[in-house]
Amino acid sequence: MPIVRSGFRGLAGASLIAVALASVPALAMAEDATVTAGVPVAGPILSGRIYDANGVALPGARVVVEGTGAQATTNLQGEFSVITPDAPGDVTLLIDYLGRPSVTHVVPAADRGRPVSLNLPAASDVGSDIVVTGASLLDNTARALNQQRTADNTVTIISSDAIGRFPDPNIAEALQRAPGVGIERDQGEGRYINVRGAPSEWSAVSVDGIQIPSVDPNTRAVDLDTLPSDIVANLEVTKSLLPYQDADSIAGAVNITTRSPFDRRGFALTGMAGASYNQYGKGHDYRGSAAVSDTFGPDRQFGLLLSGSYSMTHRQPDNVENTWSQTPAGLRVTETLFKDYDTKRQRIAGTGAFEWRPSDQTHAWVRGTYARFEDDEFRDRIGILWSEGTLQAGSTDRTATYRNTRIEKQVRHRKQVNEIWSATAGIEQRLGEGTIRADVAYSESSQTYPRRDELLFRSTLRPTLSYDFSDADLPSYSLFTTKEHLQLGTYGFRENAYRSNTTKNDELTLAVRSELPVGDLVTFSTGGKYRERHINADEERFRDRRASAAPTQSLAGLLSDEDSRNFGYDLGKRFDTGLADAYFDATKAASERRLPQSLTADYVAEEKILGLFGMAKYVKDGTTLIAGLRVETTDFESEAPSVSRTGAVTTARGHNGYADFFPNLTLRQAFTPNLILRGALSRAINRPNFPQIAPRVLETSEGNTVRVEFGNPDLKPTLSNNVDAGLEYYIRPLGVISVNGFYKDLSDYRYTLNTVGVYNGVGGAILSRPINARKGELYGVELNWQQHFSFLPGVLSGLGVFANYTYTQGHATFDGTYAGRSRFALPGQSTHMWNASVFYERGPVNVRVAYTKRSNYLDEINADNPALDLYWEGRGQLDVTGSVQLAHGINLFAEGKNLTNTPGVRYFGERFRTYEYEKFGYTLFGGVRVKL
Repeated sequence: MPIVRSGFRGLAGASLIAVALASVPALAMAEDATVTAGVPVAGPILSGRIYDANGVALPGARVVVEGTGAQATTNLQGEFSVITPDAPGDVTLLIDYLGRPSVTHVVPAADRGRPVSLNLPAASDVGSDIVVTGASLLDNTARALNQQRTADNTVTIISSDAIGRFPDPNIAEALQRAPGVGIERDQGEGRYINVRGAPSEWSAVSVDGIQIPSVDPNTRAVDLDTLPSDIVANLEVTKSLLPYQDADSIAGAVNITTRSPFDRRGFALTGMAGASYNQYGKGHDYRGSAAVSDTFGPDRQFGLLLSGSYSMTHRQPDNVENTWSQTPAGLRVTETLFKDYDTKRQRIAGTGAFEWRPSDQTHAWVRGTYARFEDDEFRDRIGILWSEGTLQAGSTDRTATYRNTRIEKQVRHRKQVNEIWSATAGIEQRLGEGTIRADVAYSESSQTYPRRDELLFRSTLRPTLSYDFSDADLPSYSLFTTKEHLQLGTYGFRENAYRSNTTKNDELTLAVRSELPVGDLVTFSTGGKYRERHINADEERFRDRRASAAPTQSLAGLLSDEDSRNFGYDLGKRFDTGLADAYFDATKAASERRLPQSLTADYVAEEKILGLFGMAKYVKDGTTLIAGLRVETTDFESEAPSVSRTGAVTTARGHNGYADFFPNLTLRQAFTPNLILRGALSRAINRPNFPQIAPRVLETSEGNTVRVEFGNPDLKPTLSNNVDAGLEYYIRPLGVISVNGFYKDLSDYRYTLNTVGVYNGVGGAILSRPINARKGELYGVELNWQQHFSFLPGVLSGLGVFANYTYTQGHATFDGTYAGRSRFALPGQSTHMWNASVFYERGPVNVRVAYTKRSNYLDEINADNPALDLYWEGRGQLDVTGSVQLAHGINLFAEGKNLTNTPGVRYFGERFRTYEYEKFGYTLFGGVRVKL
């Protein structure tokens, strides 16, 4: 470890020297510099665009000038600019694109000063024809692989129509198909991502290169279930950063690229509409999206694009939770909650773009995105409070009997609304052989709870009840034999509770970046970015236990005739949602405000980050070497109300300020155009989550379980020195085999440790505090194989495979010990993650069968007792998609998601101590896609 740290200190010094040496000649040659990608004789720049037969831009194509070897790569809009010989005459271009045969194109001498437009023909063999006639999986795989092949660093690309080949409704679920990416789910839907086994907040998320703030006040990780997958052009996962990129992505930076009107030549229209059936649902789900774009003006220099997406799901997942606690007899269940959900989720999103490209030298744009996610949930709950009773003798680690237990019945109506929107404007201008780019952006996210209403009844019965965890997934409870919970006349009003939460994040970004060639072999880049973020989290809590707050109806009068069931457990009847809402609306204003809870969870914060970078890029033949340095300064201030035991309210303040250096050395060695070695030495940072560093306290309760989260203004950011190396072989006509290894040397790794103690006079509270571990490490290897078996005879030539596997290991070490431990695994880190899918595409038919799985991973650490560390059980899921093309641009499709009906399971320490067992059911979805 000391050797690694010393090496990075040396790398920082070497990067400074490299940048300094590159910058001196750059300043001296600013007016007449030329670049030739390793070619000693340079002349005019030739610009152009490359399309397929349908006018769709082809990104990632290699454009080589024959005779000189000068090269360029097309961007997302198929654009390229390449140096041509100074001597007059025709220029011959070689176009190299995976999935299609290489072609040459002669540019006559008379046309060298004008932009050229090239159409790349489809493969000649009918079995491997990947011309887009609807939404070809092969064609979009080619787009992704060509971009990956020509990138300077290690990236994974998922293109828009490839996303559409899977039943993935949001960005998180689309990313799970990429090597090294696992997802964390909420009620079966992906929400957060874990890249290379790292915590979710270690991966910054950007839209068109501009970071978007999280909607959740408790984490920097972006809720990716807010963003639907059908509004994007590309998903880019950068696993080894370059100096011009923000440093706050230790695991990998995710960039969501939205569509551009110049993605296609002229007018374009795409759309999708469909409906689904879900096993654990009520009614049907709907999803639809559309995008329209066109270019106009005398020279088609203006472009306009509008897109929109809508989805609605209605599900009723089953859920049982068991809280295990330490008792004199050992670990025993102290609370069981049976949760019967009725959830409606709605997503609305849209993008807009206006672009101006008056020439191949100027590009200006204004873009905007908006996404809204609404989760409207009714939850019926039966609770057994074992801890209210007395544990009887003879209990074991799986069975127990309690006397005088408590039974509760509750209804909750919770409505959560997440909104994310961003607006960006920018210009990119070529100046000679150099370029300069400027961006200004504003993004805002918010999370509100228009409803968080609860009504609780308690039974006067105090029965003797037992449980048996011989079946850890679905234990037996004597309550469902004796059925005391169905004696409605024994229930009386206990309390109502109301909460309102509003969190707002906004961020202003100003960025500038320039590139300037220095001689024939080196390009020098420099620039800076300023980001200013404001966070405001406000929470109000109300509770009323007075008899005057009781409903006029009895419990029986508030119930419907609809059965409430969880798996095989008969919970009685559901609450009537209309009557419940009527009660909430009538009593909310009179409910008593809870203090200090309505104050202590609040905080405001401001974070300012200034980043400056310089880097030199050396290109000769197949070698690309990048050396650079990034410097970022961080200034963080926060405030939170502090309430003393006497009730006096003061303001607690926190401040953190620091500067960090991020040296970088990146190598790309192309032994051939299709055999590429990559290596990188880099440094990255993860700043603490805002509530972790703000001086505030958050108290939450579920049943009798009280959890209190404390901020720590002295918390340090986590820093990581990274080593990445990989070898990629791109298979003709279409495929790749790659292996990538990584090692991350961590300092000040951040943990949240849970202990059991007393809070505000309440014993048995779970107290959560973030602290820094002195050191840690995370390492692993990724294997990836994608291939279209076009060499097989006849109809078999449509077969292909996508497969990847990731192995990770990690830990962090504290100076002190907790329950005899000073070394802990990393939360969110699965040892094994893999994806495997087989596809068939030939003619109008496309079928794909995909299976994804990750192994167990740590969720929370209990500092008092290792047996109460909380884990997520590994989960696998089988998905199937199929489509048939009816006519040019019209495609019928069907999808099956989670056909294995795999549950989500959390457990304490050992698998039989199940904490949460939840099933979501399978989903069948079908519809039509249009691409014109």
